[in-house]
Amino acid sequence: MDGIDAAVIETDGERIHEFGPCATLPYEPEFRERLRAVLGGLGPVAEVERALTDLHAVAVERMRLDTAAIDLIGFHGHTVMHRPDLHRTWQIGDGRRLAARLGIPVVNDLRAADVAAGGQGAPLVPVYHAALAADLPKPLAVLNIGGVANVTWIGRPGSELLAFDTGPGNAPIDDWMRRMTGLECDEGGLHAAAGRADPVRVKAALAHRFFDRPPPKSLDRDDFTWSMADGLGLRDGAATLAAITVGAVTRAAEHFPAPPLRWLVTGGGRHNASLMALLRQSMGVPVDPVEAVGWRGDALEAEAFAFLAVRHRLGLPNSFPGTTGAPSPVVGGRFWPVSASATS
Repeated sequence: MDGIDAAVIETDGERIHEFGPCATLPYEPEFRERLRAVLGGLGPVAEVERALTDLHAVAVERMRLDTAAIDLIGFHGHTVMHRPDLHRTWQIGDGRRLAARLGIPVVNDLRAADVAAGGQGAPLVPVYHAALAADLPKPLAVLNIGGVANVTWIGRPGSELLAFDTGPGNAPIDDWMRRMTGLECDEGGLHAAAGRADPVRVKAALAHRFFDRPPPKSLDRDDFTWSMADGLGLRDGAATLAAITVGAVTRAAEHFPAPPLRWLVTGGGRHNASLMALLRQSMGVPVDPVEAVGWRGDALEAEAFAFLAVRHRLGLPNSFPGTTGAPSPVVGGRFWPVSASATS
């Protein structure tokens, strides 16, 4: 809930041929609180959805692109509810409205078809990870630490892609910092670095049945919360939540078909030095931010949804049995041509 990432790529849905500009539009604090208030699908969702869509249009407009050169926009929107066990996932964001405002066709609602087919609806980025990693040594693990953390295991040619949510990511840490200090995150992991993790709480959190379940599997942002540190001081709480996030990644690796030669880390969590240090201590192989191989970590998920939008238009699947648990590959998404006007 920090803001909107936008990025331009040129792709045929299989390989990435060129990277264009990228940008971030941070949310104003007032809108961030409005967005937080509709998590769970409660409150004035329609009103917030309109505002969210218009902010995405602003993000594109501020990039000052030649819109005639842009064929398609992949628009994820914002997840307010994710309950695949109930065959329900909800990403707010009006694709028709965005297409009309920008004059560019839009693909959105990229998770619903997978969930309807019996999949988890997440993670969706693994097929993009695999495209980026086409020429890298394998097996390789790509770890995305967002609010929830997820991993993509990419095997040697002929291996099935495997991906799943590992457990909590930044969300419990961010919520803890907000509760204790009013800050949005543990900048650089400095508070965690100065604290001491509570081993009893870490062990209890990692005993959750989620970690024993075989993948694919996914989580809602609030399945693991700041309350795992309730009663601790600021720094010890941050350290405990960081240790739980990394411990969950370690548990996730138990499900890999073969140990990875390397971990590449994307998402906001790669900026948290405490998380990165704990990962390096735990994994026994190199752990690097994705920039080490030339990827753009701050733009990667925006790039991925552009890639998925192109795959939708070409009839190529964006989720697979090994990534979401769907019984067969699924072509997800909904297409909105420019003629579908909705600007009011």
